[in-house]
Amino acid sequence: MIMNIDNWYEANHHYILAAVAVARGAVEKHAARDKSILEWQEEQNTRQETLLLAAKAMPATSSLDKLCTIFQLSKFERNILLLCACMELSSNFHILCAKAHGETQRTCPTFSLAFAAFPEPHWDAIAPHGTLRRWRLIEVGDEKALTLAPLRLDERILHYLVGVESNDERLTGLIESFESNQVLVSSHQKIVQQIVSMWSYTRESKGILPVVQLCGTDTTSKCAIASEICKILGRKLKIISAPIAQSIPSEVESLIRLWEREAILSESVLFLNCDKIDSSDATRVDTIEGLIERINGFLFVASQEKLHITQRPVISVDICHPTTDEQRLLWKNNLNQFTSELNGQVKKLIAQFNLSPAKIHSACVETTARLNQQPESDLGTALWDACRVQARPRLDELAQRITATVNWQNLVLPPAQSEVLDEIAAHVRQKYTVYQEWGFGTTSSRGLGISALFAGPSGTGKTLASEVLAQKLSLDLYRIDLSSVISKYIGETEKNLRRVFDAAQEGGVILLFDEADALFGKRSEVKDSRDRYANIEVSYLLQRMECYPGLAILTTNFKNSIDTAFMRRIRFLVQFPFPDAAQRAKIWQSIFPKSTPVENLDIDKLARLNVTGGNIRNIALNAAFLAADSKEPVQMKHILRAARTEYIKLEKSLTEAEISGWV
Repeated sequence: MIMNIDNWYEANHHYILAAVAVARGAVEKHAARDKSILEWQEEQNTRQETLLLAAKAMPATSSLDKLCTIFQLSKFERNILLLCACMELSSNFHILCAKAHGETQRTCPTFSLAFAAFPEPHWDAIAPHGTLRRWRLIEVGDEKALTLAPLRLDERILHYLVGVESNDERLTGLIESFESNQVLVSSHQKIVQQIVSMWSYTRESKGILPVVQLCGTDTTSKCAIASEICKILGRKLKIISAPIAQSIPSEVESLIRLWEREAILSESVLFLNCDKIDSSDATRVDTIEGLIERINGFLFVASQEKLHITQRPVISVDICHPTTDEQRLLWKNNLNQFTSELNGQVKKLIAQFNLSPAKIHSACVETTARLNQQPESDLGTALWDACRVQARPRLDELAQRITATVNWQNLVLPPAQSEVLDEIAAHVRQKYTVYQEWGFGTTSSRGLGISALFAGPSGTGKTLASEVLAQKLSLDLYRIDLSSVISKYIGETEKNLRRVFDAAQEGGVILLFDEADALFGKRSEVKDSRDRYANIEVSYLLQRMECYPGLAILTTNFKNSIDTAFMRRIRFLVQFPFPDAAQRAKIWQSIFPKSTPVENLDIDKLARLNVTGGNIRNIALNAAFLAADSKEPVQMKHILRAARTEYIKLEKSLTEAEISGWV
């Protein structure tokens, strides 16, 4: 009877059971010493006929035949595979094994049984370099004699033979499936077509497949590009993180072999994510590069910087953020429902934020959700706030994000300095108009960074002015932790500076290098190798500041300690003077919050204290604690006591002219 099975899974199931039955029949012949050859041959012919009918009913190639073709198994190796499959798919096979071995305790298939039961045996089939063991299609148990060791079909191979989609459990948690639904911008689509053409040509010409190295900081776009390439090639994308792939040599070797087998069985491409590896760790980088060189087949490597791979062809592609026009199109497509309300908002967003497609989509989703919950919210403000969140750099180790809550009223400066701060804000707000629309950015990419030097004695408002600018521009402010950035080791300071600027690039955040003379001091005369590398660090910083699209603020108590090369490249210089009596009076008038109880404070007398705004804040805060502890409003006596404490810290003495007539 001819089977008519259209469903591949059912047909494959019939086929593998028929093939297993034939293999079992061969073992039965070896085991059945009391059964005639003629009787056995009739039963085996029936099994062979069933297998033939099952093969004809297959709507497509069976998993068994496909596996044999992929790994080029010989007839004898195929029989060994089926012998192991009998243990899983044929009932009471362990009893037959014991009978065939002539030992009741030996209930598993062995190479010895395979040599006795199947025709055309060859020793290569059981050698370590042979296909069965090299690709771990079977597992060999512990036994002193190799031919008597129990054999078992690998679980992943068992599932493959019966047609069940599965992943190797040993790779679970290490290698994860990935599929992106992100719509690629045109510049990324071009990269996809280039890589597809290159890989397709290499396969047709039977050359060595080159590694495709995707360089850049946008991991999401790199994954999306790799996913699209796999869709075109009809393959699945699997991702593994580089730190997970690093282990002891024996485990790495096992991982490579298991992955290569999985890639063949599931027609997959590996995406090795190296974005988080420390490029300065030479040992770790060497390990990763060695791993890459040993993995065969299709391979993507994602890294922020190019890795040096010498033993295998490599194609390196820089994955950049979308162009200005592409970002504009992404914003409009994602904000289609708000088209009539945008009113120039997109231009402002593009001017400040250089977001990836995924982050633009996330910002739009966040904005839509906010407007649905709070219909009265302003679209422009909601979009801007969403972009700030999406663009926040990960600088926890090197910088501190400062939440700006102050405004212009909290900052007391002479008119000239206030005007310069207004100019700085105008440069940040209008950089898109001047650089893009008016063409200044097309002539050169150098010198487009907006940098400012705030110089003046401690406490005169340099950091406060940075917070005011951040609040006025609605941007995040990050104070760079110089103790984390500066390193005594050659090249480490430069690496840390690169991390700061690369992370901040996307959102154009305000970078505040407080007490910058510690980092940006005068370049010294080269007397030794340390001086040479220190000068390289300074030059590198100059280069990054010139190209940084956001605002970088340097503060120093000693303007003369700053290298003249910096002064030439810094766009704005704001000299913060020691406040005079009138300015100190303004500071005192606004230093106490409205909710703070005060009583009989004489602003003119307070203004006689010859201190900076920072010291005034310290005195006011200390006086508030003293008053609260006494359960009284803040009075002149509390401020006097707090002033004495502050002056001790400053190693100064209160003069009679400063406190005359206070109490």
